[in-house]
Amino acid sequence: MPDVSAAPNAHQRDYKIVVNAREKTVHQDTLTFEEVVRLALDPVPSGPNVLITVSFRHAHQKPADGTLSTGESVQIKNGTVFTVVATDKS
Repeated sequence: MPDVSAAPNAHQRDYKIVVNAREKTVHQDTLTFEEVVRLALDPVPSGPNVLITVSFRHAHQKPADGTLSTGESVQIKNGTVFTVVATDKS
């Protein structure tokens, strides 16, 4: 899967993060819910009953641990860990 590209004015640096137990390299210090989901799930499941949860720890913000919802973002650092789970509420 390709690395997430940085926005034009973002602070550019390589960050090594872990997404669902797999190391990934990204080039921006903030990731959105949608970007993390794309890093974790290929293809991204969809449908009226699909629920995706994203949790994180060791982030570069306070609180350093938490969850992301659609449209939210998190400041990362080397070693930030994400767990992404997709469930079907059937």
